[in-house]
Amino acid sequence: MPIRRFGGHRSLVSHAPKLSYGYTKMNVSRSGYRVFSANSSPACTELAKKITERLGVELGKSVVYQESNKETRVDVKESVRGQDIFIIQTIPRDVNTAIMELLVMAYALKTSCAKNIIGVIPYFPYSKQCKMRKRGSIVCKLLASMLAKAGLTHIITMDLHQKEIQGFFSFPVDNLRASPFLIQYIQEEIPDYRNAIIVAKSPSAAKRAQSYAERLRLGLAVMHGEAHQLESNMADGWHSPPSSRTTTGHTGLELPSAAQTRCFLFTSPQTLS
Repeated sequence: MPIRRFGGHRSLVSHAPKLSYGYTKMNVSRSGYRVFSANSSPACTELAKKITERLGVELGKSVVYQESNKETRVDVKESVRGQDIFIIQTIPRDVNTAIMELLVMAYALKTSCAKNIIGVIPYFPYSKQCKMRKRGSIVCKLLASMLAKAGLTHIITMDLHQKEIQGFFSFPVDNLRASPFLIQYIQEEIPDYRNAIIVAKSPSAAKRAQSYAERLRLGLAVMHGEAHQLESNMADGWHSPPSSRTTTGHTGLELPSAAQTRCFLFTSPQTLS
């Protein structure tokens, strides 16, 4: 039975014969992998159930709960020795609790002699903290080290904030893209989408917006403005030479304030040929 692979690990999509109800059927005892779900949010459990239903396998048995002092405890209820394990973990608003839950579950599976532990994390947390600013830290690199130490050997995620984040990890990372599905949705569900334009909210998003505009054959607009304080070079604390407290300019020139300035956004009504 041919199986697709992600970086040497078995994929969750197989080419087994389809059953009448549309799902593939696998012998769980011979499949060589298990799918486990974290318990961070109802969306995580729902996603894991849809994946296992699509594969025709049972969801791995485990119990994830919190003690009275909010400590996370994980109990694996079946043998995972020598198998590839997929952990489905979505990130809710309580990011830190979800991360700790993922770390504890991965470590529990590691100590249970799992062969490979693959984390399926659609949104990777702390991905925006991938640069050094002032006397801060690169938290994304720290999280990558924690996941490796807990026992993860592979991660499948989507649309990382920066592609260079993949270099923080000591194991393979599959950075999938959502753009093909979003473009297909726009083309099929929005009949008059050709009357629209693609707008990049900032110059840093212009490259991704241009990719959408070219594939949809639409016009492109970019919003320019003052960079956020955290994203500016001044926020990095690296001034050479040090910034001056005084400003120079024409003494008789009075500049209008932002409230007195009117901004216009010009876009081309024609689509790209």
